Amino acid sequence: MSVVLRCLYLFSLAVAVLMGPPVKLTAAEKQVPASRAEISLSFAPLVKKAAPAVVNIYTQKVVRARRGAPMLFDDPFFKRFFGDGFGIPLDRPKTRMQNSLGSGVIVDANGIVVTNRHVIEGADEIRVILADRREFVAEVLAMDTKTDLAVLRVDAAGKGLPFLEMRDSDELEVGDLVLAIGNPFGVGQTVTNGIVSALARTQVGRSGLNSFIQTDAAINPGNSGGALIAMDGRLVGVNTAIFSKSGGSHGIGFAIPSNMVGAVVRGVSASGRLVRPWFGATGQAVSQDIANSLGLERPSGVLINAVHRAGAAAKAGVEVGDVVLAVNGHEVNDSSVLHHRIATLPVGDMAAVRVWRGGRIRAVRLPLEAAPSEPARNETALRGDQPLSGAVVDNMSPALAEELGVDPFVSGVFILKIRRGSPANRLGFRVGDFIKAVNNREVRRVKQLASVLEKPAERWRIAVFREGRTREIVINR
Repeated sequence: MSVVLRCLYLFSLAVAVLMGPPVKLTAAEKQVPASRAEISLSFAPLVKKAAPAVVNIYTQKVVRARRGAPMLFDDPFFKRFFGDGFGIPLDRPKTRMQNSLGSGVIVDANGIVVTNRHVIEGADEIRVILADRREFVAEVLAMDTKTDLAVLRVDAAGKGLPFLEMRDSDELEVGDLVLAIGNPFGVGQTVTNGIVSALARTQVGRSGLNSFIQTDAAINPGNSGGALIAMDGRLVGVNTAIFSKSGGSHGIGFAIPSNMVGAVVRGVSASGRLVRPWFGATGQAVSQDIANSLGLERPSGVLINAVHRAGAAAKAGVEVGDVVLAVNGHEVNDSSVLHHRIATLPVGDMAAVRVWRGGRIRAVRLPLEAAPSEPARNETALRGDQPLSGAVVDNMSPALAEELGVDPFVSGVFILKIRRGSPANRLGFRVGDFIKAVNNREVRRVKQLASVLEKPAERWRIAVFREGRTREIVINR
């Protein structure tokens, strides 16, 4: 059977399935198409419209490696007693350039580009190359840990750039046709097609605000940050992750919905810090047993188990034990989807939240507010003859927790950075530790911690909250 006849036959079968019971085609019905137009079904016009706004992103990072130093010399245990290199003269550090690539999408004619955070993380230089081969150095406006998105800006000297308009990703349905455009494996701009396989996928990839679009359009390394577009040429997602055992496409790819992309772009403030609504409560998916105990007809919603006193949920009257069923009419069935729904809304608005409490449904009005910066930031580098010398600490607040992607319900003094080779580094303190007490004195603010550490001691007992539990580090002089 010729290629043309085979295509016609498969098309006829598809139409038959959609329109009614199977119909057996006769030889007379298997006619050769009368014109080229009859067999020229193509995505080409759509690609021609969208592809110019999809860019290649190249990054460079300076990597420093010391030549001639055995790996043993870098062990912190030996450095504590013998110092760098055990006194053995070593070659000067050697530098090399590490290159990587990815994709991005222009979403504004003034040069706003969206990509994945992991595409540009740690880069010393970022270059954006358009389909027409124009090349720009990019400035990073914001990098968001919780969505794995980054917002860049390029200066086109006043010349408008091609861009993709965003579509409401809530309009997507499973089975819709989509195209993925990006730069897989660095071979150049490539287009693949598929369908939306699933919606609101959670517990996938690097993002903390999970609610991905799943597609079978081929997505490979280098496609990260590229565009997922609908059949009207508008952006419905930014490709971010794949499910793969080999590193290549297995037909399961994930994209960040355009509603979240738009919220991140809107939320980038002048300071470069992302501002978005904060719910201020956490919960768990409702199981069948929980539904039975609460009188719900079926397992649905999120059972609230903690409410932050300074959060929007508390101001709206949400209580521990409530079940949040929907936000602005959209059902939520796990915590990730709930937080995703809140985060895609604009700060300053009100959201309609449907809550199950005491055997009936209640409607509450949720103020969409940014996470509060209380206590105020006080980033401080600790110095002096004490165990935490070399650590940079700050007061933890819900706003800082949102920025760093850590638990906003844990308060105290947070370690932001630790200088390599410093006392804090050698004694085993880590970035991400919360300092809760020093010599049995509770510390809640950086100012308190600095005051306690100024007093000399023969023995230091420092309580640290790490990985969900508190441990005590004892240091003898």
